[in-house]
Amino acid sequence: MGEGPSDNESSRSHSKVREVRCRERQKKILGPIPDLEEYVRPDWWKHLFNSLYLKTDGDVVNDYEITRREVDLFTRILGLKPEDSILDLCCGHGRHSLELARRGFKNVEGLDISHYLIRRAKLQAEKEGLKVKFREGDARKLPYQSDSFDVVMILGNSFGYFESIKDDLQVLKEVRRVLRPWGKILIDVADGSYLRENYQKRSWEWINKQMFVCRERTLSSDGQRLISREVIVNAKKGVIADQIYAIRLYDKETLRQLLEKAGFTNIVFHGELSPESKRNQDLGMMEKRIIVTAVAKKEWMPVKKRMNGLKMRVAVILGDPSKTDTTKPGGVFDEDDFYTINKLIQALNELKEYEFIYLMNHDTLLQDLLKLRSKIDLVFNLCDEGYYNDPRKELHVPALLEVLGIPYTGAGPQCLAYCYDKSLVRGIAREMGIPVPRAIFLKPEDITIQIPFDFPVIVKPNYGDSSFGITSKSVVYDEEQLLNAISELREKFNYNKPIVIEEFLTGKDLTLGIIGNPPEDYIVLPITEEDYSVLPEGLPPICSYEAKWLPDSPYWNIKSIPANIPQEVKDYIIECSVKLFNRLECRDYARFDWRLDSEGNPRLLEVNPNPGWCWDGHLAKAAAYMGISYPEMLRAILKAAEKRLKITKPQIEKVEPVINERKVKS
Repeated sequence: MGEGPSDNESSRSHSKVREVRCRERQKKILGPIPDLEEYVRPDWWKHLFNSLYLKTDGDVVNDYEITRREVDLFTRILGLKPEDSILDLCCGHGRHSLELARRGFKNVEGLDISHYLIRRAKLQAEKEGLKVKFREGDARKLPYQSDSFDVVMILGNSFGYFESIKDDLQVLKEVRRVLRPWGKILIDVADGSYLRENYQKRSWEWINKQMFVCRERTLSSDGQRLISREVIVNAKKGVIADQIYAIRLYDKETLRQLLEKAGFTNIVFHGELSPESKRNQDLGMMEKRIIVTAVAKKEWMPVKKRMNGLKMRVAVILGDPSKTDTTKPGGVFDEDDFYTINKLIQALNELKEYEFIYLMNHDTLLQDLLKLRSKIDLVFNLCDEGYYNDPRKELHVPALLEVLGIPYTGAGPQCLAYCYDKSLVRGIAREMGIPVPRAIFLKPEDITIQIPFDFPVIVKPNYGDSSFGITSKSVVYDEEQLLNAISELREKFNYNKPIVIEEFLTGKDLTLGIIGNPPEDYIVLPITEEDYSVLPEGLPPICSYEAKWLPDSPYWNIKSIPANIPQEVKDYIIECSVKLFNRLECRDYARFDWRLDSEGNPRLLEVNPNPGWCWDGHLAKAAAYMGISYPEMLRAILKAAEKRLKITKPQIEKVEPVINERKVKS
């Protein structure tokens, strides 16, 4: 076993069929299996690297002395210097990255596909006060600019996990891309020639006093992979895992050929490596390993010259203050709205590396963008009011930018369409196994209402944001109040579209913000909860329309505070929110609203792509708890978009002298 992903081979159609069969069979795996290969999921590496993995391979991957000796060896082979920029690719829980940081290496980053292992690595780095940057990401598509690292290491047999050998080649090509000219790769991988002849077909061993693992292995039909099955047993609970995986076997010659095909030169093999395990029983794939280094002999990537000098030129699109806005109490922009816009401009003025242009006239928006298309680098899309201040047309702004070919921050049209429909998001969440409150969907033409759960319930418009249509009267306790709430929503807010009637959860009201782009590069802001202690008795604890728009309401005084909830609840909310971020195609930043039920179980309420960007909004408050100022929060969103879009950072020197200087140095 290794510490993170790499790849495997077979036809696509066969893989699809086998994956379906694997999923169905793995639910009921019992006793002997005639052909382990039939049970290997093509994406097994997405599911295996969890807490059990650390326990079953703990003697090899979680042993400090073994790690220390390996880092001694690798630093000596590579001749590492403290200032070198190092990427620990497929880093697992970061044992090598953390050890390098302990030794004073200043520029160490780790990347792995496993959310669990990366989280463990981040927590350990924080605990020790080590400056290591850990990210989630796929080794086949690295979230780094070209020419970023002096060294890339793939350690602990973390190569050869994918279904196709073409994906292994893609990993090496990506490594070469992110390496600087004459940068080095080091791979520590199982010796395939040795394992083909010497793998243990069956073994078992105690992991601790309560847990043991039984292993079964066989070669694949083509002899190119080693198929392994692990049955993990708890002495008290019985079988707790039955998992099968496959790792491609590389010998020196096939590894040399693959490196050459990826464009590497100066390929050198540095003897063999075997861990001195304290347990000294079944070492599996780690028993005998090959260490190889190679050089990325290449030119520096040309640096794109900025059209407008040293600063990134950004057009900021906002709502149109001259137009009506039905979501606001008076139907127009008021003093608070203009104050919020001024605070935004003031904050953006602190970002000295940018030059901002503000587009707020929607009558001329298309013409303005056509004129600016060749003169701007990016659009900062903060038009959460929607095109012409119509919330149903929020997606029209990014759609227009897509048509014009202008890069922009935030969610695309499809994501905004998904998340504008609360019922649709609920369905997607349920499909993903993410819990939501019980609810019914009420169409405008529906005459009768049957609620299959108890009161209290909350009445919400299915479409809308900014708490539109949600007031203190939206939480109801009987049928009469329910009919009144529906009537108020239809008449007072002129809302004639579907309604969601949802069970009202009485636990804490929580919000989680994410800035960046999971799984590659993102930060999770502290979870906040709404403090409803200031509300008079009898008012329902909700973040209502009054809380956002009516200063004279008691709801205006509620505050967001750091959430006081158990760590396991935090972890679960984070995990589910990251999954939703990707599934709903959010980009650069998003906010997820949750609520606990009476027993403390979290339930998803809604997803907010392009959430409120204002200086006193939920996102800014959560960022402040993390020590991120309002200008820095805005910068983080811009940087997330630049990384996603691969927009090159402006250079101080002119292009050609910089390239020539680097060539001399290399």
